[in-house]
Amino acid sequence: MAFVLELPGIFGRQQHNIIPLLSSTCTSSSTTTTTTTTTTPHSIYKPDATTFTRLKQRRFIRAMNKPIKCSLQEVKMESSPVSQNLGLPTIMVNGCSGKMGKSVIEAAISAGLHVVPVSFGRLDDSRKTVQVGGKEIQLHGPTEREKVLSNVFDEYPNLIVVDYTVPSAVNDNAELYSKIGVPFVMGTTGGDREWLYKTVEDSKVYAVISPQMGKQVVAFLAAMEIMAEQFPGAFSGYSLQVMESHQASKFDTSGTAKAVISCFEKLGVSFDLDDIQKIRDPQLQVELVGVPEQYVSGHAFHLYNLTSPDETVSFEFQHNVCGRSIYAEGTIDAAIFLAKKVQSKAEKRIYDMIDVLREGKMR
Repeated sequence: MAFVLELPGIFGRQQHNIIPLLSSTCTSSSTTTTTTTTTTPHSIYKPDATTFTRLKQRRFIRAMNKPIKCSLQEVKMESSPVSQNLGLPTIMVNGCSGKMGKSVIEAAISAGLHVVPVSFGRLDDSRKTVQVGGKEIQLHGPTEREKVLSNVFDEYPNLIVVDYTVPSAVNDNAELYSKIGVPFVMGTTGGDREWLYKTVEDSKVYAVISPQMGKQVVAFLAAMEIMAEQFPGAFSGYSLQVMESHQASKFDTSGTAKAVISCFEKLGVSFDLDDIQKIRDPQLQVELVGVPEQYVSGHAFHLYNLTSPDETVSFEFQHNVCGRSIYAEGTIDAAIFLAKKVQSKAEKRIYDMIDVLREGKMR
């Protein structure tokens, strides 16, 4: 018999087997000592010392097997120092009023990271507050960005900024992060990507920039990169069709689709990005693409079809994601990865999610 004590905490349920020794002791006692007690129908049962000990042990085990409840509040005081000892970063999530920003904050809290209660918002969001994951986050407009970020970085030197704003803010935000020198994870797609990379490279700051934050999709992209590097021109002459479907609130073309197309181009395929079939209409997403209705407001479906010149051979690559948790978890992995790069004084450069994957830093 083994008793398992379960303690809920911010790192999940922890199990501790606390009485294997007791269990083995009981077994040893019962196997090495044999006691026979004979009673008459009206005699009073008086257990000997060995049997009495055995009865007490059984009662103790039964009592201990009753569920033990510990509140999160009781555990929290012991969990906080553990988080600090692990060197987990403090993060600031810009764009926290959006669905992706909210998902990242919830994932950060679940992982034991400290979330700064301030965030960049739109001009009309200035001085507003939003409730996310039980925290009250103060929003600041564009005119306050530099002062707010400087103050936060001074207070939290281990700060990692996570950006899930809008495509039109990508370049301005990246310039600000680079100017102040704060490490950041750019989860927002769109903007002028060449300008983005040049800005960050010239400033020599730590950054993770990737069109895709989902762990498993990153692995697929890594496989595509390897295939493109090792077998250039393998699909020369093939035609390519690309369809990508996302929630209507996603204005730009999928960065993941662009990355996959880049790999196909290295493999010998000619393709114009303007030919991507971009679907944002909810009705078409359900009826044509096959998106479950409950995920119309948050999904990423991709289909890549390759056809040989004589149309006798075809290949299809497909990956479908419902919800946002896969991206939020990957973003937290990227933030932890970047924090460790800072702590180890690694090279200040732009990393991507393939770097994170290759180092095995995904939880």
